[in-house]
Amino acid sequence: MELFDGLKKHISGKNVRIVFPEPTDERVLGAAVRLKSDGLIEPILIGNTQSISELASARGLTIDNLTIIDPKTYDKFDDMVQSFVDRRKGKATEDQARTVLLDENYFGTMLVYMDLADGLVSGAVHSTGDTIRPALQIIKTKPGVSRTSGAFLMVGNRDSEKYIFSDCAININPDAQALAEIAVESAKTAEIFGIDPKVALLSFSTKGSAKSEEVTKVIEATKIAQDLAPELAIDGELQFDASYVPSVAQQKAPDSKVAGQANVFVFPEIQSGNIGYKIAQRLGGFQAIGPILQGLNKPISDLSRGCNEEDVYKLSIITASQALQGK
Repeated sequence: MELFDGLKKHISGKNVRIVFPEPTDERVLGAAVRLKSDGLIEPILIGNTQSISELASARGLTIDNLTIIDPKTYDKFDDMVQSFVDRRKGKATEDQARTVLLDENYFGTMLVYMDLADGLVSGAVHSTGDTIRPALQIIKTKPGVSRTSGAFLMVGNRDSEKYIFSDCAININPDAQALAEIAVESAKTAEIFGIDPKVALLSFSTKGSAKSEEVTKVIEATKIAQDLAPELAIDGELQFDASYVPSVAQQKAPDSKVAGQANVFVFPEIQSGNIGYKIAQRLGGFQAIGPILQGLNKPISDLSRGCNEEDVYKLSIITASQALQGK
């Protein structure tokens, strides 16, 4: 895909350090070896060296040039414990920290927090909660962002067909403030992929064609988002056809700078977002890449447990791109 060719050129040679807390999974290890071999990132594998080496040997993979850190023998573990206790601000004792940081996800997330790594990719084995919980406790959300969210990059048969669908993974029913933040963060995600963001906050109503609490929420979210990022093209409330089809936009929202040309679609709650991206994927033939976690101070990415090696490879490239965007 030309899309990933561009991302590869962007991160190549930048020595972006990505943590992999699940290297004893063959999909993860295979992707990490490829990423290093292709000169795209510097993988940091978390776990027992012997176990990782045994899997590599069984797969015929060379890992001599990869960094492996075992939390149980890490020479800066005491520094990490103190940093964790300070970060948790009284919510964890030193003894609790020593136990928690033996968990690969917590350990890996602390490496990112301490600037010893630039991002983390997990979730091939662990649940979404196991991946996100350490990120929310340690990395935390950006100033002005109250919560993280999950976007999908939707890619059609032609590379020109690139869209962002959000939030399809994290927030069940965000309020107007959260929805506005999701809209702004989704625009930033779009820019990673060379998309000039035109953000539509979706509804079953266009510009007052229906009235309900659900519509009011989207109207309020649109106003907040426009205030948060006046430089961005953001509009709502828009039905999907009005946001996407120029002729419908001319009828329903003729004065909108987004209607008929939207490429970032913000769904009002997770039900419609999840359904929407899967319809596009299964009926429309779009490739759904994600979820891409948004709103954190540093990139932490959550794989699906049903992923394959190629999914790990691609999400790692995206995570490295997010890390460079944040610098």
